[in-house]
Amino acid sequence: MSESAKGKILLVLVLLLLTACGKKEEGKSLKLAHSLGVTHPVHIAMEYFAERVREKSGGKLSIEIYPSSQLGSERQALELLQIGSLAMTKVSSAVMENFSPKLKVFGYPYLFRDREHRYKLYDSELGKELLLDGEKYWLRGLTYFDAGSRSFYSMATPIKTPEDLQGMKIRVMQSPTAIALVKALGGSPTPVSWGELYTSLQQGVVDGAENNLPSFYSSKHYEICKNFSIDQHTAIPDVLVISSSIYEDLSEQEKMWINESAREASLKERELWEAAEKEALEEIIKAGVKVNYPDKDKFREESKVVIEALKQKDTSLYNLVQEIKDL
Repeated sequence: MSESAKGKILLVLVLLLLTACGKKEEGKSLKLAHSLGVTHPVHIAMEYFAERVREKSGGKLSIEIYPSSQLGSERQALELLQIGSLAMTKVSSAVMENFSPKLKVFGYPYLFRDREHRYKLYDSELGKELLLDGEKYWLRGLTYFDAGSRSFYSMATPIKTPEDLQGMKIRVMQSPTAIALVKALGGSPTPVSWGELYTSLQQGVVDGAENNLPSFYSSKHYEICKNFSIDQHTAIPDVLVISSSIYEDLSEQEKMWINESAREASLKERELWEAAEKEALEEIIKAGVKVNYPDKDKFREESKVVIEALKQKDTSLYNLVQEIKDL
């Protein structure tokens, strides 16, 4: 870790120092930090979450939001939650894999049939069970924020087939499953934090990345990467997470305000997300990005090795997700 990164973490700890639950004149305050920009639909959904908490509690409980990695990366935010120095964060379920092994199921390539299948899982008893898998690490999932489907984008070479990934350094999240998938498709997976990715693309540290359309647009990566290939290889949701120790210290009334507001924000976010996908596609095309629609079957075929490897560890969970579409 660089000295600047260490300094930033130290500063965050000093600033937060066991004040994740602070007291204001109007009541209790919980801090929520995340890495997204303020125009991102998931950030807007979290603002709605904070608004609903304030309204339900009559101002007795408030949520302070710190966007754009102000308090550190996704991994650093989770570590602050674990020690109770931060109340909440939003992270990708792929990052949560390191603490909630069952969430690896979302990393299965082409796991879902469609958007409705995803929503059914999020709302199911299985979905709720998965949210609580990280409690042994003091991380309690509150709800899912849909993050659509992830696709590849690149600076120079359009990615139309898996063969096009050969020799390309592709940014991935700190997720064993994401790393395995890019390797299976022929690319060179390169973990980079989201906040550092724009600069990494500029400097040629990576040749491309993979993410959803709204994130590609809101991060302004389209200014550098002029090829976006809609292969939709995975659909990995975001998760709103609260520190288990802080959650346990809340009253039953406060827990109800938090849980109800999280659920309402999740439903609101789905509307925001669908609109954001349409807007992002229109805007990147206007900005000169070439949008490709590759044959998904070729990517699906090459990713089977990842599916089979994951199944060897836990076939039952994969099957349970598949069965949900028939409910």
